[in-house]
Amino acid sequence: MKKILALFFNLTMGVVLASLVGGGAFAALGIGGFLSLMPKMHDGLGMAIQKEIWTNSIIEGLFADNSFLSKAFSADEFVNAGKTVHIPNAGAPSGVVKNRSSFPATVSQRTDIDLTFNLDNYSTNPIKIDLAETVELSYNKRESVLRQDRATLHNAISEGVLYEWFPLIANAIRTTGGAVAAHTPSATGNRKAFTKDDVKKAMTTFNKQDIPAEGRYMLVDADMYDQLIGSMTTQEAMAFHAQVDVANGVVGKLYGFNIMMRSRVGVYATAGTKKLWSAAGAATDNAAALAWHTNSICRALGEVVARESLNDPLYYGDIYAFEVRCGGRAMRNNVEGLLAIVQDASA
Repeated sequence: MKKILALFFNLTMGVVLASLVGGGAFAALGIGGFLSLMPKMHDGLGMAIQKEIWTNSIIEGLFADNSFLSKAFSADEFVNAGKTVHIPNAGAPSGVVKNRSSFPATVSQRTDIDLTFNLDNYSTNPIKIDLAETVELSYNKRESVLRQDRATLHNAISEGVLYEWFPLIANAIRTTGGAVAAHTPSATGNRKAFTKDDVKKAMTTFNKQDIPAEGRYMLVDADMYDQLIGSMTTQEAMAFHAQVDVANGVVGKLYGFNIMMRSRVGVYATAGTKKLWSAAGAATDNAAALAWHTNSICRALGEVVARESLNDPLYYGDIYAFEVRCGGRAMRNNVEGLLAIVQDASA
């Protein structure tokens, strides 16, 4: 099929070029035949990746509707020079006096806060694909390799931004369920299970902070999700699963929170310091879930670059790599509308 399309392309180009030089049908066939003798030209045209398509693909997959990253305020418009984000944050209001009797009134000025954070740089290791592999293999190895690297890049960015969203331990509640085995890397002993009562407590915390009821989310890891389901009655579990929204990544709804799940979410050291899941684990580490409102956290995307070096003479093959700048943080200095649910130690 590819050969037929290539031949058709050659003949079409032959007709076009022949018309430009004033030739007839024989000239068209001659030019088309000449093009057929130039396989390297076709190889060169076909080898380059469509950088704009790949760049768009990285962005669309990263912030897809079923991704928890999409459930946050987008601060892309505030990115400065691709590295720094400045978000205007309103200060305290002037206040209200009932039945004012003292004059002149005190004049105040609102002090706004400029929230800033730097974007982290995520880049894949350059990967080489031999020319023979792109020609001889029955599947397109280049596309397969690049898609695999893109998935790995997405995962690293997701966990990096999630880490930035997790608040200090002062903005956390502890789990209260029965004893279950610890499940974070290298952790030992038992922890208190994550239950429906912990979700209810998170709801109460948000209610006291006047956080809007619409737009509340909670992200839990696979083990904490299992613990949550185990704490429900059969009827409660049925009601929970009846509100599954696969398109938006929601596995159920409980106490006003849209519950989302991924294999791993958050870790806090026993002293209360948050950690990356991929960091060196400790026996006393505790798993954590994250609750938030969409306007209480933000994420920002900076420069996205797809790099390639075709037929590189140093490596005798094609070299590919991706680079993305991305980051996030809490939208408010008081961290309202953002809460960690950390597993407590259990005997």
